[in-house]
Amino acid sequence: MSSKKPVVKNSIEEATAPSHLDRELRPSRWEDYIGQKSVKENLNILIRAASERGVPPEHVLFYGPPGLGKTTLAHLVAKETGRNLKITSGPAIERVGDLASILTNLAAGDILFIDEIHRLNKTIEEVLYPAMESGVLDIIIGKGPSARTIQLELPAFTLLAATTRVAMISSPLRSRFSGGVFRLDFYTEDEIEEILRRSARIIGVDMEKGAEKEIAKRSRFTPRTANYFLKRARDFAQVEGGKLDAETVMKSLKLLGIDDKGLSPSDRQLLLVMADKFGGGPVGLGTLAAALSEEEATIEEFNEPYLLQLGLIERTTRGRALTAHAYEHLGKTPPKNLQKKLL
Repeated sequence: MSSKKPVVKNSIEEATAPSHLDRELRPSRWEDYIGQKSVKENLNILIRAASERGVPPEHVLFYGPPGLGKTTLAHLVAKETGRNLKITSGPAIERVGDLASILTNLAAGDILFIDEIHRLNKTIEEVLYPAMESGVLDIIIGKGPSARTIQLELPAFTLLAATTRVAMISSPLRSRFSGGVFRLDFYTEDEIEEILRRSARIIGVDMEKGAEKEIAKRSRFTPRTANYFLKRARDFAQVEGGKLDAETVMKSLKLLGIDDKGLSPSDRQLLLVMADKFGGGPVGLGTLAAALSEEEATIEEFNEPYLLQLGLIERTTRGRALTAHAYEHLGKTPPKNLQKKLL
């Protein structure tokens, strides 16, 4: 049995750690957090109401694709409430004792953030239920007929959790997020451009007009991806001795294999395999993963959401299928049954 301790980070301790660029780009004020208007409004009401009653905010679950700002929201909630933020993740909590250690070390009003909560072991989930609902921790001591349960009172705390796969979280656990379950949506290109202008100021880069638009339209509607492309374009401009303009952005992203729609080499390979090997589909996820020598989860979590968003693939009852626009993007002639959709 592993003796490794669960990874828990304290935001106050992190503030004294060496600076990291990604942390600097993370908004530290509500007004700097661009997009997700509905989620922010709901959180603001939840926080203000709890503050007026003198109690910690209720438990909240954030879900949505990676890179949309779930962790940033946890930091902002902690800052807005003036509470201490403890951070861990589902995979780091391997045993019931790990969870017990984390919960019993919380102070009154602390906020616990669990990332990737869908990867919690089911046994650990069941220990979390009474902790969230009643503020108690039930621990079983011993085995067999001599086993007994002791109950520990926990200080009032707020659990913030994030997941990219909300369907993998059991209904009993989801129902205990009494503060709300909020979906984070993809960003618009205008929102991404605003985020890029802010990031450019922080990293001290003069971005020429039009550069942010070229990055935004390739960013997969995701701030994390947009900031990654900005940093790589900055590096390219620095090494080549040029300006960070639209042309530099296009050259740097072409070097990364990113096309004008933001598709990566693995995205295009997936589309090509569907077109060339499976006649455009429908093809099952398992078969497609085997043909690409890729994990099913990678296709589902990384490739598929963006391709669906662009309308390049569609899900059917028999599997994934290419659309007419996918053939058009690949420069291939679509089957006759799809050609009329391009007219």
